[in-house]
Amino acid sequence: MLVIRLPDERFNMATVMEFTSPVAEFPLGSVFENLPSVTVELERLIPHETLIIPYFWVRGAKTEDIGAAFEQHAGVSNIRLVDRVEDEYLMCAEWEQDYFGILSALAEANVVVLSGIGTKDEWRFEVRAESQEAIAEFREYCQEDDIPIAITAVHAMLPIQGEGYELTETQREALILAYERGYFDTPRETSLEEIADELGITQQSLSSRLRRGHRRLIGATLSSSL
Repeated sequence: MLVIRLPDERFNMATVMEFTSPVAEFPLGSVFENLPSVTVELERLIPHETLIIPYFWVRGAKTEDIGAAFEQHAGVSNIRLVDRVEDEYLMCAEWEQDYFGILSALAEANVVVLSGIGTKDEWRFEVRAESQEAIAEFREYCQEDDIPIAITAVHAMLPIQGEGYELTETQREALILAYERGYFDTPRETSLEEIADELGITQQSLSSRLRRGHRRLIGATLSSSL
């Protein structure tokens, strides 16, 4: 008897996973040893031969203090300032392979880092894969290499008003709530702190979700029409 199995669309749907990881497991976490009040937000990762080059935003410290804090880490071969927006600094660093930690899983696995925010308490990541199978492979990679992660949510990406308007559930929730509460009004009727409290997340996480949600919507509308 011939049995034809159709692909499970849910299994092949683009999937988002949120997870946390101990500070020590991510190389950028070394900054918290000397600067416990700073917040670090991962911008992107660039694998390069035996190095991984992370770009990241740092808030709550001066550039000279940031550089000094990272240079004490044995795996850092170079760190420099790329850009500055008010009191936030975009930095890039080169990490040697022996000190990758979870960087190796993020760089090697077939996942895209949507956000990665670190404080002295933990790192919180949101990654996207083309299917649940790819997410499972990422989890197996972490298990085999003894990289501790705690998964907090797994969900599918949802199209918003048609093809190409893809947001994560958390981005959609944050954007809608901010709109409904008057955050985008002039003058504003609420603050990031109030919305973050309502969602039960940090202000840094909310700011990241709003920014990345805006980027996706603009890329799918204004940018595509140029």
